[in-house]
Amino acid sequence: MPQKSPFNIDIPSTDILSYVFPAGRDTSDKPIYIDADDASNSLSLKQVLYWVKKLGVGLDRLGIEQNEAVIMFSTNHIFIPVLYYAVTGSGRVFTGCNVAYTVNEAAYQLENTGAKTIFVEPLFLDTVLKAADKVGLSWDRIFLFDDKPSEARKGVQDWRMIVGSEQEAERWRWHRMSPQESRTRTAVLNYSSGTTGLPKGVMVSHQNIIANVEQSLYMRDLEQSYSRREEAPPERWLGFLPLYAAYAQLWSINGAAINQTPCYYMRTFNYSLFLGHIQQHRITHMQIAPPIIVMLAKRPETDKYDISSLVNLLCGAAPLSKELQNEVSEKRNLKVVQTWGMTEVTCSCLHVPGGRDDRSGSVGFVDPNAEMKLVDDEGREVGPGERGEICVKGPNICLGYWRNEQATRDTFDSQGFLKTGDIAVRDDSGWYWIVDRKKELIKVKGHQVAPAELEALLLENEHVADAAVCAIQREHEELPRAYVVLKDLSKGKFSENDVQEWTAARVAKHKRLDGGVKFIDEVPKSPTGKIQRRQMRELARKEQEALGDQLPKAKL
Repeated sequence: MPQKSPFNIDIPSTDILSYVFPAGRDTSDKPIYIDADDASNSLSLKQVLYWVKKLGVGLDRLGIEQNEAVIMFSTNHIFIPVLYYAVTGSGRVFTGCNVAYTVNEAAYQLENTGAKTIFVEPLFLDTVLKAADKVGLSWDRIFLFDDKPSEARKGVQDWRMIVGSEQEAERWRWHRMSPQESRTRTAVLNYSSGTTGLPKGVMVSHQNIIANVEQSLYMRDLEQSYSRREEAPPERWLGFLPLYAAYAQLWSINGAAINQTPCYYMRTFNYSLFLGHIQQHRITHMQIAPPIIVMLAKRPETDKYDISSLVNLLCGAAPLSKELQNEVSEKRNLKVVQTWGMTEVTCSCLHVPGGRDDRSGSVGFVDPNAEMKLVDDEGREVGPGERGEICVKGPNICLGYWRNEQATRDTFDSQGFLKTGDIAVRDDSGWYWIVDRKKELIKVKGHQVAPAELEALLLENEHVADAAVCAIQREHEELPRAYVVLKDLSKGKFSENDVQEWTAARVAKHKRLDGGVKFIDEVPKSPTGKIQRRQMRELARKEQEALGDQLPKAKL
């Protein structure tokens, strides 16, 4: 029988904008979104709402239809929450694009979303213009998007040129959604590879987001020294995770707003700057991924900075060993609290209570109002102490995949549970541990890499007859490794290094074949032509054991 969460909470059934800015309540003028490089550059929720209304007028004037996607291509800055809330609050769909994407990768997301309007940081304009040309999108629907006004470039104007006047903003009203609309209307499209295949747009509803914020904050407040959230000691967060992705959207945009916690935004990640910001702004809490834990444990420059203000690190996005968790907890005198999730659950669905100093490597309890079961390869539920795939149901579970009904059907079982592809065990008290991954997905520094995407790219190379990609594990990090079958005429003329260089020129940095390339005679496949993923993972595991330190190392 599926295990229901031991916790139950009330979750508002409304739209995101009404949730963050409820009627009849004064809006705070306390700075919430703050530039980590220049703390005088900030926005309060009152200022955010003012700009949301102005931009809402502009989006209406552009004729963007309801439920139409609007895409962002930008590093972190304080006006991203304005765009996020203006798009979602006005009934459109927000989608962020990874700024490391190449022209082809950006064009894929543009075409898949059907977005006709782009907000782009000036630094990435050339990439976006080329991607727009590939999909036939007019440049007059592209706007420069930064926290400071930008001069027009190549005919592309600043986003402030389309916003409404102060008077128009005062008159602008958003549609306050019914509970039914909140559950069924897509607010955000975040891209994921799911358990298999190419990246897909995950349809995240207004209710999904609100539920996951409430769930996450509830779990964070459990077993603390305070009994009410209003009594919690003041916190300061560092928003270095990219705001185009689910993890940062949940915490650095929505969680910061609801908790009214100052969040200092870093444009891009640099470890020395990261440490400097912790020291300068006396950061207390962060939401991080395992690669940052590795840095805090291993990098010598950490000791040059005073990071003693840190008291709590929430770690998710990829598996974290208890040994590494405990090393950082002891070395830095802080609490590392684990969580588990994926884009399809909005962000997370298992948490260790925020006040508990757990050292077991557990990812904790099922989030409030959700239920979970573990199933074997035949779909039968397994009991405590037995390994099984996590299948989950709850108010935070996505609507499905954008314009991909088949993938949606394949991802949910007959009872409506989302099949996650992650393998866990639980004990009798409902405490979970992640032990393996069934899905193909490779996690590189918290980013998702789909083997199928890299395999499709490799097959475009004139020398390659077939290819399979899987992960190798190096120093608490996964790296993509390719097993390639060369065409007969190319043998001896095209090297493993040539494959790596050719691929690196065509993909974002985190998708490069940093785990290496190995030529093989044949890719193992089933009678129906599917790559035998389990055999490939076993081959990679054996190579790891045999070659040890000769395999490439993770680059921190």
